[in-house]
Amino acid sequence: MLQELKEAYGFIFEEELLKEIEHTGVLKFAREGEIIMDINDYISSMPLLLEGAIKILREDKEGNELLLYFLERGDTCALTLSCCLGQTKSEVRAVAERDTRFIMIPVSKIEEWTAKYKSWRNFVFESYHSRLTEMLETIDTLAFMNMDKRLLRYLQDKAKINQSEELQVTHQQVAYDLNTSRVVVSRLLKKLEMEGKILLQRNSIVVHEL
Repeated sequence: MLQELKEAYGFIFEEELLKEIEHTGVLKFAREGEIIMDINDYISSMPLLLEGAIKILREDKEGNELLLYFLERGDTCALTLSCCLGQTKSEVRAVAERDTRFIMIPVSKIEEWTAKYKSWRNFVFESYHSRLTEMLETIDTLAFMNMDKRLLRYLQDKAKINQSEELQVTHQQVAYDLNTSRVVVSRLLKKLEMEGKILLQRNSIVVHEL
């Protein structure tokens, strides 16, 4: 596991901290589509991603979901970290975007390492900043972008996270993430295809503009 840690976080953390993470952390695996953390869960540890990707979702009172942001190798979730330190329930849902390996760090170590390692402290602060920026961008897309632009941006982000131009995703799954209807998604996907920005295939979408 130490070698995986070095590949994902070696450019951030010093050797001593990497060894502590290996000794203390709990290695986890989640298959694509598996819920890793759910709304109202009490969180006692935070994830460090080694491989794969996780999408973070918000849910309204009617049960409709909205995608906030993606996490990938070398990331952690600032909202999870906030719940850990504040001992509060989660207000988001974390779902494996694809098969994912990650290490869970207990809250006691989060606090200890913040005081002990400057690299960890900087990582935590940078994670807060990155996730806040991504959430502000999500708010901007909701407030200022037309649905067709939101849809294209979502497809582009998803393709980058999955490292593939071809997305194995249904129109209904896209609708869930964007909190809209399948009919609207299907109509706008056809429009994007006519503009040459994507190619629609059976249960998959090829993104041309990345």
